[in-house]
Amino acid sequence: MPRAITFDIESISDSVVRGHIDVNEQELIVVAIHDSLTNEYTSFDKEDLPKLWPILEHADFLIGYNSNSFDIPLLNRYYPGDLTHVPSLDLLVEVQSVLGRRLRLQSLAEATLGRGKSGDGLKAGEWWREGKKDLVREYCIEDVRLTRELYDYAMKHGVLKYKDLRDIRDIKLDTSKWSERKSTVPSMTHAFQL
Repeated sequence: MPRAITFDIESISDSVVRGHIDVNEQELIVVAIHDSLTNEYTSFDKEDLPKLWPILEHADFLIGYNSNSFDIPLLNRYYPGDLTHVPSLDLLVEVQSVLGRRLRLQSLAEATLGRGKSGDGLKAGEWWREGKKDLVREYCIEDVRLTRELYDYAMKHGVLKYKDLRDIRDIKLDTSKWSERKSTVPSMTHAFQL
């Protein structure tokens, strides 16, 4: 069975232009993961990233939400190699390719799982600045949990759900190749000692 790492990051910045977040202006504060090998949820602060790299390097694929355009590029600014060599599955990209538009994680989680996020990224930044780092870690882990459960739901049912005005609608997804993703790179560009 392939080793999948579901992940999410929290970041802070003082620059948000018209609701758009520029990855290059963000400072990473927390990364949370679910490791399918251990079935555990873990979080890493920026200073703990050297402990995260071997886990990502030994993953067969990464699972995230908006991860191809945000999380992976931001992590790559801290990683001494290139994480784009690890195959990834971005659930937002999968949904957008079928639906033709972007949906928030909150929308999919509420309609599919019956519960939503425990906060938002801006609030997490405020908590971090206020020294409430445990709240930020918990929030980030909960986003990973939602992403992982959405992935599992889609794998089992072939759909995710979203609310369109008053109706809950299905997004039919072809998940047949999702778990077949494997790194074609024999070894990562950077290896760390455990």
